[in-house]
Amino acid sequence: MANKSEIGWKRTTADGETLQIFARHRGGSWYFFCRSHRYEQWQKIEKPTLEDWLLLLDSIRRRIPRKLFQPQEEMKIKQTILQQYPDAKFD
Repeated sequence: MANKSEIGWKRTTADGETLQIFARHRGGSWYFFCRSHRYEQWQKIEKPTLEDWLLLLDSIRRRIPRKLFQPQEEMKIKQTILQQYPDAKFD
């Protein structure tokens, strides 16, 4: 995860298992990957959860003032979230 277009975080599942998640920006789309332990292979997440999308959105918002992402990227992610989760609420 050395690329600027990759953002990573950790989250805990309902079973109490900690997952490492990262999202990669390629070709105008975001792709999500996860693994449970450090030396495991990354597995692509076909349908990211709303929680993952909101964590990505938060991370993008924090990077915009540092000029790592354009403000338009925040709007694109919001549109994508609303397409997949129409009842989603943003702060």
